[in-house]
Amino acid sequence: MPGSRGKTKAKKPKPIVNVHSVARAPSEEFVGLVDDIERTEGWNARIKILCEFLQLPDLSKRSGLKKVHVSFNEVYHNIDDVYVANIRNEKITGAIVGIYTKMCADAILRDKLFKKGLVSKITPLINIPSTRYLALRALTTVTHHGGVDIRKEISLESPSLLKVIQENPDDLWAAEMAISTMAHAIGAAINQEDVPAPKYIKAANIKVLIPVIIDFMRKPGVTIQLLHHGLELLTHPVLHCWSECKDNSALQNLLVACLRSADLTVRVSALGGLLRLEALSSEEDQRHFDPHKLMAAIERRFPDHLVDILTDYGTMRCETFLTMTSTADNQKAMMKCAQDKDLYSLGLKLAELITRTEFSIAEGLPFIMWSDALPHCARAIREKGRPGEEDLADMITAKFFIIRTRIPDAIEAAKRGIQRNPKFAYFYYVITLGKDHYEGLRSAKKGLKCPKMTPFVRFGLLHRAVELAGNLGVCRIQESSPGDRKYDEGVAFLMSAMEDAKSYVTEAPPDARHMKNVLYWYICLTLTIKGPETPADLQELQVAFKKLGYADEFSILLGTIPPRTQLRLTQQNIVKRYPIAVQEWKDLVARFDEVMTDERPISLEKAEDDLAAWLDDLHLDHGKEDEHYPQRCSHPRVSPNTVALYRCSWCSNPSAALRKCSGCEKARYCDGGCQKSHWSEHKATCRT
Repeated sequence: MPGSRGKTKAKKPKPIVNVHSVARAPSEEFVGLVDDIERTEGWNARIKILCEFLQLPDLSKRSGLKKVHVSFNEVYHNIDDVYVANIRNEKITGAIVGIYTKMCADAILRDKLFKKGLVSKITPLINIPSTRYLALRALTTVTHHGGVDIRKEISLESPSLLKVIQENPDDLWAAEMAISTMAHAIGAAINQEDVPAPKYIKAANIKVLIPVIIDFMRKPGVTIQLLHHGLELLTHPVLHCWSECKDNSALQNLLVACLRSADLTVRVSALGGLLRLEALSSEEDQRHFDPHKLMAAIERRFPDHLVDILTDYGTMRCETFLTMTSTADNQKAMMKCAQDKDLYSLGLKLAELITRTEFSIAEGLPFIMWSDALPHCARAIREKGRPGEEDLADMITAKFFIIRTRIPDAIEAAKRGIQRNPKFAYFYYVITLGKDHYEGLRSAKKGLKCPKMTPFVRFGLLHRAVELAGNLGVCRIQESSPGDRKYDEGVAFLMSAMEDAKSYVTEAPPDARHMKNVLYWYICLTLTIKGPETPADLQELQVAFKKLGYADEFSILLGTIPPRTQLRLTQQNIVKRYPIAVQEWKDLVARFDEVMTDERPISLEKAEDDLAAWLDDLHLDHGKEDEHYPQRCSHPRVSPNTVALYRCSWCSNPSAALRKCSGCEKARYCDGGCQKSHWSEHKATCRT
């Protein structure tokens, strides 16, 4: 019993183990292998000897990797026996890591090796000079092919990688591989909307990381791969490590200067980083309207130069005038309804006001809130049952839901309306307000093709098209590579946003509430799309800057100080820094644009790192790759010349999921509706 002092049963003595004999047994088993590898120079040759010893299939072919799948446990056990028995032999452990790295080209094998502790086998080799390049190459390959979990785990090794390149400031080859690894790993760990775990932010050590990476990017002789991955690494932390990045003027200037690169990938990466930099310090955009402030501003009179601007455009077409008259008309209609109780007539008047301006429905008696009248008016119109007025009833219903911030309900009402009448533009505007950006953009482009709409609805659709396509374009390009369908779609998004922004800033009223937002996009997109074609003094954008100044004045006069939105802060930061940044970083940006080769002088010590050639030699049986065997990372220059392939021939909606015309296989459409609408114009060309 526990605590008793009774007699205990005598234990059998443990056998005495001769540690040396246990350690020597495996060594004797592999003595021939050890001798062969010790006499061999170069990792490629050592790996070949080890593969032959282990009787592994050809790992450079898909068929060989599939054979490993079949007997993975046995293959791993055999390799691990050699690893454990020769744990202190750098040449053998290095060769084994090389084999594992090659196997990681297969996503399934990669995940299995990851669970077996692959990363813990690679990282100790970083600190050994003879295996450093092999280990860094292995981490680069694993992170490039790896999934999110693997990349996150490797990101925890960032302190070791950072230490290696700090201690070897002239070793550009080691720096290229370490920076490439950290770019992929840290990106997966902290470049996300949700706040990442503190351990990932701590491991990234952004305060030290940023100046070290920038210093390496400045060095002569660095490769284009180091520059691209360096830029990628610098743009990852700006969202969740905001204070460290905000305090680093060199980082912000570099990102701004990269907008002048000849490489669209570089420019979009820079814009994405600059946008994320302002995310946490920004404000929400203006959503509410105070009619009392409007009336007070009109009573005070606008300054003469603003009056001239409104007059030149046409005072009665300006948003201030339309909002003022609509508010007055709304009040009259409500008062009339209080007298005659005619909800049908009120509904017809409200339907007209809804498409005139955003804030046409104010609040007040005879209803507790005037917007409460909307469902009753919609019901009265439906009860009349007059042809064509069902659209008005659905529009009034949707507007009621918008006022109550019940956007999903508003979208459902709009979709019902489109099923009945696909040419009613306001329904498409409602759908653009939803959370689904792809659906919103598609609706904006379709709505703009409707035959009849008021200026308010048209400019509302243009505004939403710019915002949605701009955001989607930046995201699409950053999460893909040139040559990918996803990348080309991103280019199409940006071009679409630019075209619609031009139309808006040229045609919309100067006092339009969204003029500021569209001008932010117009300025950022002009710099991003045109790149080095934009004069360094920004003279080309002076008209846009003037319009933005006027838009700010109108906003302040009407009682709203322009909100410090993410886009506003980004645009201001770019414009403020642009001339100085361009001058400061012009040499580095020029390096991005050089046609770089992969040739670099390698010392005798590095000559044995020919593992790269072996790792890159992956022959796929059918001459093509699939999701388990992705391509190598590359960053070629691109030009937005093929965007027409990703734009609907009718509504110009940018998408990678367009259907070809079965007749000519050249025209592309979102769906049957777009094809039907375009047929009268397309049939002559199609038949030809």
